[in-house]
Amino acid sequence: MMIKSLSRPVNLFASGYSYFKSSVTRNPDIKGMPLSISTELTNNCNLHCPQCSSGSGQMTRARGFMEIGLFNKVMTELSPYLYSVNLYFQGEPMLHPLFFTFVGNCKVPQKVVSTNGHFLSIENSDRIIRSGLSRLIVSLDGTDQETYSAYRMNGNLENVIEGLKNVTKAKKKYSSSLKIELQFLVNSFNEHQIPHIRELAAKVQASLRLKSMQIINNSDFGSWLPSERIFRRYKIKEGSYIIKNSLPDRCARLWFNPVVTWDGKVVPCCFDKNAEYVMGDLKTDSFREIWEGPKYRMFRKSILTGRNMINMCRNCTSGLRGVKY
Repeated sequence: MMIKSLSRPVNLFASGYSYFKSSVTRNPDIKGMPLSISTELTNNCNLHCPQCSSGSGQMTRARGFMEIGLFNKVMTELSPYLYSVNLYFQGEPMLHPLFFTFVGNCKVPQKVVSTNGHFLSIENSDRIIRSGLSRLIVSLDGTDQETYSAYRMNGNLENVIEGLKNVTKAKKKYSSSLKIELQFLVNSFNEHQIPHIRELAAKVQASLRLKSMQIINNSDFGSWLPSERIFRRYKIKEGSYIIKNSLPDRCARLWFNPVVTWDGKVVPCCFDKNAEYVMGDLKTDSFREIWEGPKYRMFRKSILTGRNMINMCRNCTSGLRGVKY
């Protein structure tokens, strides 16, 4: 029992040391397992957000739902080392028919779900509280239906607000420590509503994260960028919008925070929306074999020697300063 209880802190030290060493020497060294992981329960979604790979229809990889057996395999191997699990990537996780089974089978200190808030019925809110979820992130990008649906296309603001009230009531009912966070993507359509979203967050007893928006369509920068520079990830250079990030040749995500797609592919981080940089397949290999394997090593090497040359990294916020993200 004592040895098992030391697994996480020992792994934390090993992973941190190997990342520091790699950043200094520019040679990838990997000791230990990740500290956190994101698992994509599904890449399907009920909304059609225009700057989302899934919702906009620009995602070219197959759609589907993660099998519980695959998830259990990941948890069995990694739970001793993980401090947290994000039960989402692309898509709406609460669309999965076995959503609460996934939450229940996740045995780590912190488990987090991000949702668009359309499935927070009274029954589901009760189950969320009783599931032991640590944090619930709810996307809410406007305080009236017109503004909200400018981005959350096909969404219903009233439904989301009612769902938040359901969760708040269930939290009080069970004296739960669940943290509720509203996430507000600041853009040109909703930036005037920041005072209103602060009021709403206080009313539903949630924290508020004001976040700059990732823009995936080059023709849409002018339409979506807000006036406040702190909420702009992008700047104009030589007539084109580029991210403000200097993209230093290092990235902690490659040592600490991988992603597993619904079909078992391991990708380097959450900016690989379309799974273009697959490091391995959990249907054929163990996570450790992939994590320590030659393909991952070569990719870490490319990050340490020329991160700005990797297409996925050109929209990345890791290393970005002076911007909310």
